[in-house]
Amino acid sequence: MPTLSEEPSLYPDTLLEEMARLPSHRHWWVLHTRTRQEKAVARCLVAFQIPFYLPLVKKRTKYSGRQVVVTYVPLFASYVFMFGSDEERVRALSTNHVAQTLWVDDQDRLCFELRQLRQLLLTELPLTVEPRLTPGQYVRVRLGPLSGMEGVVLKGDGGKRLLVAVSLLQQGVSVDVEDCL
Repeated sequence: MPTLSEEPSLYPDTLLEEMARLPSHRHWWVLHTRTRQEKAVARCLVAFQIPFYLPLVKKRTKYSGRQVVVTYVPLFASYVFMFGSDEERVRALSTNHVAQTLWVDDQDRLCFELRQLRQLLLTELPLTVEPRLTPGQYVRVRLGPLSGMEGVVLKGDGGKRLLVAVSLLQQGVSVDVEDCL
């Protein structure tokens, strides 16, 4: 089964863990990219040495009846999270891959949500992208691979799902969880 190489999704690799050590003139921006330009933006940001996070998930596609190709696709279509200065924001806009930038009012909240999202992606559990946030009970998982994860409980098909949200985008991902956890 051919696998297309994974594009850079986090630069530097320790960005989300070392936020306190990074220069204070930088802050989070959400880059709203042109259609299907997320990876091109990520490559440009690596070249410019601008920190960013592009959540990617594995996608298996069957071609020609049998051949399965594994690719990595953005979790949130048309969005890249950049941690940069005002000058770096302008530099990202100059690539012509970015349609607009969104200012993040609550920097700490977005960073917390991105850390949780990364932790969830590292579990490699099957995820469902949730297009809009819905009201529900806010919980913290106590046991299992999602221990410490916080989110909103959603009622899904035949069970309960934990929604980990990026509130600025009004989007999130969900995963099946058992009530006892």
